[in-house]
Amino acid sequence: MKSVALHNLGCKVNAYELDVMRQMLEDGGYRIVPFEDTADIYIINTCTVTGIADRKSRQMLHRAKKKNPDAVVVAVGCYVQTREDICTDSSIDLAIGNNRKKELLPVLEAYLQKRGEGKQEQRMENQAVCDLSRPVPYEEMTLRGTSGHTRAFLKIQDGCNQFCSYCIIPFARGRVRSRRPENIYREAAALAGSGCQEIVLTGIHLSSYGMDFVKEQGAAGDLREETYRQGCLLHLIRELSGIRGLSRIRLGSLEPRIMTEAFVEGLRSIPQVCPHFHLSLQSGCDATLKRMNRHYLAGEYYEKVKLLRTFFDNPAITTDVIVGFPGESEAEFAETERFLEQVGFYEMHVFKYSKRQGTAAAAMPDQVPDEVKALRSDRLLALEREQSRRYRERMIGKEAEILWEEPVESDGRTYMTGYTREYVRAALLTQEPLSNQLQKRKIAGFLQENTVLVQ
Repeated sequence: MKSVALHNLGCKVNAYELDVMRQMLEDGGYRIVPFEDTADIYIINTCTVTGIADRKSRQMLHRAKKKNPDAVVVAVGCYVQTREDICTDSSIDLAIGNNRKKELLPVLEAYLQKRGEGKQEQRMENQAVCDLSRPVPYEEMTLRGTSGHTRAFLKIQDGCNQFCSYCIIPFARGRVRSRRPENIYREAAALAGSGCQEIVLTGIHLSSYGMDFVKEQGAAGDLREETYRQGCLLHLIRELSGIRGLSRIRLGSLEPRIMTEAFVEGLRSIPQVCPHFHLSLQSGCDATLKRMNRHYLAGEYYEKVKLLRTFFDNPAITTDVIVGFPGESEAEFAETERFLEQVGFYEMHVFKYSKRQGTAAAAMPDQVPDEVKALRSDRLLALEREQSRRYRERMIGKEAEILWEEPVESDGRTYMTGYTREYVRAALLTQEPLSNQLQKRKIAGFLQENTVLVQ
């Protein structure tokens, strides 16, 4: 029985796909070991969204080969998909791109067989990468359960058609393709049946779910398409809410344009929907948004936030922000900073702009120096910590529903930890095994900066 160590980099979609690949390997008779162990095979699910992600992907691949030079090192995913020179890296024995991950087992075993027979191949032959510049079908993968049995990612969509000027992901993931509702429902029901009480719907561009179904239904026109896909996603969520044992439905990253009054009101009518919404922003300056090829203005974004706050009581709203985009002046950055202060987020993920070859922004003039990006990032991260603390403080004295996950040790004491519906981490001083139980508890204060204490 060969041992396999796996490591994931990147987004929730990657995390879901690696869980499925782990399941495939276990079914195939492989023994899964921690990545820190010496293994026969190392599988790294890579990311390429930023230059840092590229570097981390290379570092993990090189670390695996250094740990065991005789091991088979397999690079999988987005970094593979966008690097034409992938097989010039001597640390990589086998490369598998996106939309080929479900073929991991047969591709790996074919490689192992040839290697065992002593057949010398050209390194360029050790690839399984498909052309995602052309339409491809949705890659159907199914997850039966998760190790924690409390929360599971559920992938319902792949690809992106937006082509934001800074983003390489449409090239790494291809065009929008949606999973059939019946397959999503079947997997969600199985996850709930295994004891999982919360699912997180995820995709590369979740707001586009159902967009490719428009052609099948004969819909036409931008307005019809927008309305149709909103209805598709809302209908899917309603269907999932009827699954026995499924207590929570959490949504992954959404575009602000999907948040119409009808859509938000529909979400509020579904008790399982968690009041935690990640609305991608990227900049609070209209001029920067235009250069980014984002399809909204800052004022429109704020209207969507206010709409969510009208229909939900103190929803947790999180976002992404890019600093140092080409041409971002001090005045434009200050405009973004003021906008972020006005909105008041629960959490912000702050990224320094990373030039990705092949994107429109890579060729733009007025590239911002790294030291300026670092200073701007530090300012927004400080603002993020302040806003996050304020949000948690507003919860003190109130009752919150918590889905308990696991015990942790802090200062010699044992606490049970879990998450509220708003995705606020909570801790209870107890040695009682509460894992996968839902409880309502009063928030008393803070255990740590990012953890509230309940009683």
